[in-house]
Amino acid sequence: MNLLPTLSLVALAIATTQATDLPPSLSQAASVPEAWRGQKADLKPLLQFADGRRVTEAAQWPQRRAEILQQWMELLGPWPALLEHPVLRQKERVPRNDGLLQIRVELQIAPQRFESGWLLQPDRQGPMPAVFVPFYEPETSIGTAGKPQRDFALQLARRGFVTLSIGSPGGDARKPLLCPECSTQPLSYLGYISANAWQALADLPQVDAKRIGIVGHSYGGKWSMFGACLSQRYAAAVWSDPGIAFDESRASINYQEPWYLGLDAHITRKPGLVRADSPRTGAYKNLRQRGHDLHEVQALMAPRPFLVSGGAEDPPKRWGLLNAVREVYSLLGADPQRVAMTNRPDHDPNPQSNQVIVDFFCHWLGRP
Repeated sequence: MNLLPTLSLVALAIATTQATDLPPSLSQAASVPEAWRGQKADLKPLLQFADGRRVTEAAQWPQRRAEILQQWMELLGPWPALLEHPVLRQKERVPRNDGLLQIRVELQIAPQRFESGWLLQPDRQGPMPAVFVPFYEPETSIGTAGKPQRDFALQLARRGFVTLSIGSPGGDARKPLLCPECSTQPLSYLGYISANAWQALADLPQVDAKRIGIVGHSYGGKWSMFGACLSQRYAAAVWSDPGIAFDESRASINYQEPWYLGLDAHITRKPGLVRADSPRTGAYKNLRQRGHDLHEVQALMAPRPFLVSGGAEDPPKRWGLLNAVREVYSLLGADPQRVAMTNRPDHDPNPQSNQVIVDFFCHWLGRP
C-alpha cells in the first residue's frame, strides 16, 4: 500500500525513512522492556471505526485517522485558519562567542497576536534542519535562565539545528491569552500556534522545510505532543514527561485544568486533582465520559517518528499505551521502532535523557 498520498508533503522525507541502523541509544529506547512486550492498556481500540468496523489494511487508515481527529476537534473546538506566512520579525542580535547566532524575534502566532522568542542557529549557510521548542518562557530553552538540562534549543543548535523558542501566549501558562478568533481549548490552541511556528520556520531560507521537528518538556511536552499530532506538519517529535495518558492519580498529569483541556464557560474548577469539590469540566469532562485517551492523539502521528522522554509521570508502564499506537505503525508498514521511550526516575531531564533526544533528531531529521 502506498501511504504517501495520506501525508503532507513535508512529512514525506520521514515517512519513507527506515528505522535501520539506529544508534545504540535509540535502539535501546525503541526496545519494549520484557515485562511490557505484548501488553496493552485497556483503551478504546485505535483500529476500529466508531460504527464497529475493523481497520484491517493501510488503505482504511486515512479515514480512521480523520474520524479520530474530527472527534477530538469537535470536543476541543475548531482552529482558526492557519496563517499562510506568519510574520517572524528579527529584532536584535545578541553577541555570542560559541559560533551560534542568537536573534531576538517576534513570531506571529495567530491573527493579530505576536509572541517574543529567540532564534538560535549555527553561523553558516543552510539548508539546515530545524526544531521548534515551546516552554513557559524561551530563555530556558536557549540556556540563559540557569536551567541547563532544559536548554533543548541550545543543545540542538550546537549540533547544527536552527531552533525557534517561544513561551506561553501572553506570558502566563495558567492564564493563556487566547486570540479572539479562537474557540478552542487552550492546549489545542497551543497546537495551532505550533502549526504556525512550523510555517514560520519553513519560510526561512536557511531551513530545510522537510526536516522540522518539535520538542518540549512537561508543559512544553504537552504543547509539543498536541502541536505535532493535531497537524501533519512536523516530521518528528519529542515530548519530555508530559504524561502521555490521562492519569488522575498524578498531580502533574493535569489535563483537567482550564489552562489545558478543562476550560468551561460556566464553571472554573479549583486547581488540583479531580475530586468532589473540583470535578471535571470543559472538553476534558466530555473526553473522559466518552472513553477517549491520549493514545488516540499519538496515533495521529503515524507513521512519523516520536520519542517519549519519560520521567516520573511517564514510567515504563506507559508502554501499555504505546504498544497500541505501534499497531497503527505496523498496519501502515512503518517500523514500530519509530515509537520509542526512555525512562528516568525524576521528572527533570538529565544528561543521559537529553543525549537520546539529540540523537533522535540527528537520526530522523539528519545532520546538516
